[in-house]
Amino acid sequence: MVVESAAGEVIFLLARVLFGAVLAFMGLNHFSGVEGMAGYAEMKGLPAPTFSVIAAGVVLVLGGVGIVLGVAPVLAAGAVATFLLVSAVTMHDFWAVPEDQTQDEMTQFLKNVALAGGALAFLALGGQAWPYAVDVGLF
Repeated sequence: MVVESAAGEVIFLLARVLFGAVLAFMGLNHFSGVEGMAGYAEMKGLPAPTFSVIAAGVVLVLGGVGIVLGVAPVLAAGAVATFLLVSAVTMHDFWAVPEDQTQDEMTQFLKNVALAGGALAFLALGGQAWPYAVDVGLF
C-alpha cells in the first residue's frame, strides 16, 4: 500500500485529484483551442500539427483522469510523463528562440518538467494499491 494511515490516504487522494485534474483541464484546452495550438505546433515544425494537438489533448485528459481515478495508473502516469518530457524539449525550446520569447518558453519548459516529475512519482507508485482508487490496471 502506498500510505499506511487514514490521513495519508486522503492526502494521496488529494494529490491525485489536484495533479490529474490540472492535466485533464490542460487537455480540454487542447480541444477548445485546436486551431491556435496547431498553428503554434506547425511553427515549431511538428508534423501533422492538428492531429498532434488533438492526440496531446487525449493523452492529457485520459492520463489525468486515470491518475485521479486510479485506472491503469502505470499507463496513465507513464503516458503523461512521456508526453510532458517530449513536449518540453520539442515545443518549449527556450534556448533556440528569440530573446523576447525566452522567458515564456522557459516557464513552459520548466512547468512541463516539473509536472513530468510528478507523473514519474505516480508512475513509481503505479504498481501498488492506491487508496480510493477504481483499481483497474493493465500492469
